[in-house]
Formats: sequence, C-alpha cells, structure tokens
Amino acid sequence: MTTQQSAIYYPAGEIEEFLPQIGRVVEIKDHELAVFRTSDGTIFAAENRNPHPKGGPLAEGIVSGYYLYDPLYDWKIDLNTGLVQAPDQGQVQMYPVKVENGQVWVAL
Repeated sequence: MTTQQSAIYYPAGEIEEFLPQIGRVVEIKDHELAVFRTSDGTIFAAENRNPHPKGGPLAEGIVSGYYLYDPLYDWKIDLNTGLVQAPDQGQVQMYPVKVENGQVWVAL
C-alpha cells in the first residue's frame, strides 16, 4: 500500500500478469475490478460491472486501442473516461492506476 496525492494505492499484481488486450479480474478491498493492458502497455482499471441495465462482467471484453468492446451488449467503452460511446449511454467507474518497478497499483 502506498499513497500519492491523498489517494491510497493497492497492489494489483505484476505487470507481466496482465496480458495485452485481455481483461483480468482483481479483487482489492471488497472491490472487484477489471484490469486491462492495451497493446502499447497502458494499464486501466474499472469496476467489473457493465453499466448496461442487465449488468454483467467487463473483464470479458476485448480491448482495441483505448476502447473496451463488450461482447454481451456490443457496447464500446472509452477506457480513459469510462464513458459508453453513442448511441448507447452509461459510464463505468474507472480507478487511477500507476506502475512502479513492474508492480501495478490501483487507487480506490
């Protein structure tokens, strides 16, 4: 556990554990997160819950560029903001991420 600008960061795993373009479920402090690594190595963490009214996990989505494509509802989600792209609407809770010495840290 480490702090940065009053946010508390928790270890989520080693960078090698997160394969490019594939989501991975990580549990931190009773929060189930979907962690994604883009093809350029950027890491994103989101609540592992689809904002669609019927819900569902996000970790099963497919990453392309900085977007997550949900296979259940065919939704496109911006990994930078968590916003669902038009014509659909909604927003995913995103969490700050940092990588230090090969370790991925997520702030809750």
